[in-house]
Amino acid sequence: MKRLLLTISTIAVISSSSMAQDAAAVDTSWKTGGIVGLNFTQVSLSNWAAGGQNSISGIALFNYYANYNKGKNIWDNSIDLGYGLTQNGDADPIKSEDKIDLATKYGRYAFKHWYYSALLGFKSQFTPGYNYPDDSTKISNFLAPAYITLALGMDYKPNDNFSVMIAPLTGRIIIVNDQDLADAGAYGVDPAEYNELFEKVKDGEKMRTEFGASIRALYKKDIIENVNLQTKLELFSNYLEDPQNIDVNWEVLISMKVNKYITATLATQLIYDDNTIIAVDNNSDGIIDEAGPRTQFKEVLGVGFSYKF
Repeated sequence: MKRLLLTISTIAVISSSSMAQDAAAVDTSWKTGGIVGLNFTQVSLSNWAAGGQNSISGIALFNYYANYNKGKNIWDNSIDLGYGLTQNGDADPIKSEDKIDLATKYGRYAFKHWYYSALLGFKSQFTPGYNYPDDSTKISNFLAPAYITLALGMDYKPNDNFSVMIAPLTGRIIIVNDQDLADAGAYGVDPAEYNELFEKVKDGEKMRTEFGASIRALYKKDIIENVNLQTKLELFSNYLEDPQNIDVNWEVLISMKVNKYITATLATQLIYDDNTIIAVDNNSDGIIDEAGPRTQFKEVLGVGFSYKF
């Protein structure tokens, strides 16, 4: 696990340095920066009377932006990656973080602080996820789901720290590139069809298209000395089905610098998606008591190596 996390962070550092050098060679109107971090937590017990078990966890984070601003043109690009594993005792490692988030946005000046804009975004994860503690029921995989978003609208950008894009024309493709999940109708795709003998007669669809409106707001700034805040809020309404149900994705990353290389990070994410069904076992007896869309929340707090560039 340590080797995997170290490899991810090394690739992130090399790629970010290369991108920054290439951008600087092309045009001085580029502004680039980001954060790469590797956080570890370990608990080791021996003859510990109070009980407990050994554990180790690690999370690699990589956040990078490359923004171009010259004349009437702006072009903002971002990469947000994360992967983490946790192992308790002799149990197999399970993932605690898994994120791929890429976005590129082009804008052409319209009038004071407003730009005609187009946005292309991609989201997914690296590895399969399971409904722990049940490690046999797969609930996600690479490209299952994956979200591809194309939005057209107006972008308000008064400075380099803040922008909000209002896009009344937004298309979204939801990909479920795992036949088992597609057959189950996961993430809103059409499920498989079966005959009266429960034999599958038609595979579940691996793709779902939506059309609606979206809002995407970004803010990043050093709020006080050695403390950086980055936050992103995304809202989406599907014109074609239940437009009153707003999909929400809100992320916050706070980086607190201890010294040149040691940083504490706090990352949170809140998600609500009407098409994502969450199964709940209230009694931990292996029987699903209820299932439906729910508010999802994740918090990751870590201290470790971090480099801001």
